[in-house]
Amino acid sequence: MTVWLSAGIVFTLVAIAFILLKWGNLRCVGVTPVKTFTFIAILFTSGLDVGLIMFPLTEFAGYADIKASPEYAFANPLAIEFGFWGFLIWGFYFLTCFYFCVIEPKVKFFEIPWVKFINNVVIIGTCAFTAYLLLSNLPWYMPNVGDGESIIPTFYLIVFAAICFAVYSSTSLKYVRILSISTTWMFIALIAFMWASAFVFGDSEMSAFTNNVALLGGYFSNIHEFVLPLNDYHEFYLFWWFAWSIMIGQFTSRFVGGLKTYQVLAAMLVFPSIPIAVWFSVLYHYHEAGIDTAGIKNLAMVVVGVIFVINSLDSLIRLYTDNLGLTVQKLGKRNYILFNIAALSLLTLLFKLNFLQIQWVGALVIALFFGCFGYICYSKFKTVANITRSPKENTIDFSRIETVN
Repeated sequence: MTVWLSAGIVFTLVAIAFILLKWGNLRCVGVTPVKTFTFIAILFTSGLDVGLIMFPLTEFAGYADIKASPEYAFANPLAIEFGFWGFLIWGFYFLTCFYFCVIEPKVKFFEIPWVKFINNVVIIGTCAFTAYLLLSNLPWYMPNVGDGESIIPTFYLIVFAAICFAVYSSTSLKYVRILSISTTWMFIALIAFMWASAFVFGDSEMSAFTNNVALLGGYFSNIHEFVLPLNDYHEFYLFWWFAWSIMIGQFTSRFVGGLKTYQVLAAMLVFPSIPIAVWFSVLYHYHEAGIDTAGIKNLAMVVVGVIFVINSLDSLIRLYTDNLGLTVQKLGKRNYILFNIAALSLLTLLFKLNFLQIQWVGALVIALFFGCFGYICYSKFKTVANITRSPKENTIDFSRIETVN
C-alpha cells in the first residue's frame, strides 16, 4: 500500500506541474460560478471535516514523543500537525478541481459506467467515514455526557441529527452558499473565542501565540519531508486526503468563478491554510500550557465540528445523488430524505464495526487517477492537448446559484 500511495503522490505533483505549464493562464469557469470569497468558503468548509476541530489536541503529544516515533524528530509537533492538514496537500484538491472544471467535460471519463460506479462508491464511503469520525471523537470532547470512552446513545443521536440536517440541506443547491459562509464565520468566531479565553481572559502572555506561529516555519523549511508517508499514521492521512480529493474536486469545480489556473492553485493552497495555521497555533498553546478545555470550550468545538460534518455531508450527498440519478425531482423530497438517511446511517455503523477502511477508499481513488490518465493517453490525447478554455457554455453569471436546485 505504501508503494501505491507514493506512486499516487508523485503522479499528482507531476500532473500539477504540467497543468501550470500548459494551462497556467487559462480562466476557469464552472457551471455555477460564484464570487471568490464564496468559492473559498465552499472549498474550506466542504474540503475539511470534523477532524480539523477534534484531532489536534489528541495528536500533539504523539508527535512530541520522538522516542516512540523518531520519524517526527525533524520538526516540532505544531509543524507536524500543520503538515498533515495544510498547504501542500491541498494541491490534491486543485488537481481534481481543475480536471473536472476544464478537462472532464471534453474527456467524459467519469461517465463510463464502471468508472461512475467506483466514483460513487468512493463518495458514499467517505460520507459515512465523515459521520463515523464525529461519532468516534464525541466521547473525548464530551466526557461529561458519558464516561469519556464509550459511545452512548446520546452520541448516536447527535450524529443521526447531523446526517438528517445534511440530507435536508442537500435538497437544494442554494443552501450551499448559506451553509458554507455561515460555517466559515462560525469557525473564525471559534478561533477568536478560544484565543481570547487563553490570551486575553486567561493568564497566558500574547508572546506565546506569536511564538507558536513562528513554529509553523518548521513545516515550510521541511516541506519535502511531508511529500511521501513518514509512517503508517501519516499514510492513513494521505489516503484520507486522496479519498476526499476526487469528490471535492467534482463539487468545487462547479463554483469556480473565472480565476486563472495559477490563481485557483494559489487560492487552494494559501487561503484555507491561514485559518488552519491560526487554529492549530491556538490549540497548541492549550496543549503546551495544560489549559483545560472542559465545559463551554469543548461544547463550542463540538458544535462547530458538527457544522463542518453537515457541510461535508451536504456536498457529498449532492454529488452521489446527482451521479446516480437519485435526485429530489426523481424520488420526491420525502423518499429522497428517507433513502439517504437510511443509507448513510447504515454505512456509518459499518465503519464503526471496522468493516470498512478509509485507506481502501483512498487506494481506489489513486486507481481512478491512473485509469483516467491512461484513458486520456489512449483515446483522448489530441482532445486534451487542444483545450484552450473552459467549456464555452460555462459563463460567469453569479446569480445562477440562486436558481439551481
